[in-house]
Amino acid sequence: MVHAFSDADHLPNRRPDGQPASPERLPRQRRGVTPQMHGRYPDFDAMSQQEHWDDATRTMVVSRVDQVPPIRFFTKDEAIALGILLDLALAQDREPRVPVLALVDAKLLEGKLDGFQHDDMPPDPETWRQVAAGLDATAVQHGFEAFRVAPTGVQEQIVGAFAAGELHGRVWDELPCAKAWGVVMRGALSEFYSHPWAWNEIGFGGPAYPRGYAVLGPGGREPWEGEGALDVDPVTDVRERGLE
Repeated sequence: MVHAFSDADHLPNRRPDGQPASPERLPRQRRGVTPQMHGRYPDFDAMSQQEHWDDATRTMVVSRVDQVPPIRFFTKDEAIALGILLDLALAQDREPRVPVLALVDAKLLEGKLDGFQHDDMPPDPETWRQVAAGLDATAVQHGFEAFRVAPTGVQEQIVGAFAAGELHGRVWDELPCAKAWGVVMRGALSEFYSHPWAWNEIGFGGPAYPRGYAVLGPGGREPWEGEGALDVDPVTDVRERGLE
């Protein structure tokens, strides 16, 4: 049975184990692809709108789905460690997955960086490599040869400490943990939400060029955008239930 999601009990900070809710509590995707094939917009597929995009836009978006780049920047061991990190951080625990690591790898290989960095941090490509080394070093502190061979529970504990900025020793004595987490999540989320499967999950219609958007104002929805399985205005809902 599909969960109503009117309450916030599905959010990690409200759950006893602190873990994300199972995607199976959302409707099964019936059209298009979403991560793990569940989402709030089960009958929406952003790729169905590609005939309305110009050639350059269509080529760019379609390539994100059909031309997943190989891993060329990270070493094999780095890729395994970082792949586990990203799957846990993004709650992608089954296929289909948005290929975030491959997209990040391509960006770093091509030197397409964000144009800024913390003054006490190395450049982003080096930060990613040091994070991979730091994850392995922390796994050793827990008694395991490497992050990739640690049990899932230990991996989750390490990622949680990373997110909280609480990793220490070896790599982390030189690399500011909280800032490193910010660099990694900035890169990961940018690539995740650039992918059409993530658009399907959140009901985003994708590029509206050259057609454009015509429906303006809060709550407006174009006729070609996805309709959610649960159509509740969160602001109104919170007020009506006296939760402000």
